[in-house]
Amino acid sequence: MRRMRVGTGQTPLVVLRGNSASGKSSVAAGVRDRFGRGVALVAQDNLRRVVLRERDRPGAANIGLIDLTARYALEAGYHVVVEGILSADRYGEMLARLRADHRGPTHGYYLDVPLDETLARHAGKPIADEVDAALLREWYRPRDVLPGGVETVIGADSTLTATIDRVMTETGLAGLPRWGI
Repeated sequence: MRRMRVGTGQTPLVVLRGNSASGKSSVAAGVRDRFGRGVALVAQDNLRRVVLRERDRPGAANIGLIDLTARYALEAGYHVVVEGILSADRYGEMLARLRADHRGPTHGYYLDVPLDETLARHAGKPIADEVDAALLREWYRPRDVLPGGVETVIGADSTLTATIDRVMTETGLAGLPRWGI
């Protein structure tokens, strides 16, 4: 199968990964809010849980949907932020293909939060009633970074603002022109 190159040299692709309650969604939303229009947010939870209503399992349909959605947005000229747990064993191959096919700069971040902090953060989330601590412990994967050093690891000591600032600066989004109104 012939692979298709996507995006342009000016469309950053940002991948934010980490365990549940590591801050991925908050960072992604902060990046998009800070940049404004022109950033497509491809959220694993939205596509997997809301659009498809499927469980996270190997070979699940959401893996391809995440890939297609990111590619479509890049081709349409959007800067793209893909965020989710996106475990290396299930999503790593798709993310590697997307990275290889992307014409522009790609930046990967892994938010590394210890289990105790994950549990504390999760307790304050609305989904805490649906997902208990035992299930969170079962899902937790310590330092589930992608192979090849393609991700910057950001520790739990980085504040939300500092992490958003870092992503904006390192990806070049801070210096790119904003889209229209």
